[in-house]
Amino acid sequence: MNPIPIGVVVVSDRASQGVYEDKGGPGIEAALAAILATAWRPVRRLIPDERPAIEAALRDLADIEKCSLILTTGGTGPAPRDVTPEATEAVCERLLPGFGELMRTRSLLEVPTAILSRQLAGTRGSSLIVNLPGKPSAIRTCLDAVFPAIPYCLDLIGGARLETNPDVCKAFRPKG
Repeated sequence: MNPIPIGVVVVSDRASQGVYEDKGGPGIEAALAAILATAWRPVRRLIPDERPAIEAALRDLADIEKCSLILTTGGTGPAPRDVTPEATEAVCERLLPGFGELMRTRSLLEVPTAILSRQLAGTRGSSLIVNLPGKPSAIRTCLDAVFPAIPYCLDLIGGARLETNPDVCKAFRPKG
């Protein structure tokens, strides 16, 4: 069976210019390697904090690359160039506010600045887009919080079927 494509979008001016080593993308991929039992492959994008570029990358990953799951990292804070949530909202058909609420709640147990985070999630066709923070430890905290709901969400929107490693993440699917 072919590995399922999963979009990994790094939004960073400095990383996209080669000034800074990206740690967010590898953080997402390391978390997915631990969480997923299904064969998957990353479809990577490294782009600056520019709303048109973010929107174009998300549309391409959902519509052309057919990634059922697209995870972004970076651009979710309150700084003027942090526009990932606005770009995500612009391309999504439906927002799923529970993702952001849970990620912030879980992150608040670790850092008081989690209230500054503007992560969100939404759907575009049969793709689920989830905004994550930029720091690898925060990425893992957030994915551990929301991933149990992701496989069933993908089932509901007609995305690829993802199975998790039950020793790491117990995905919820209703019985029957």
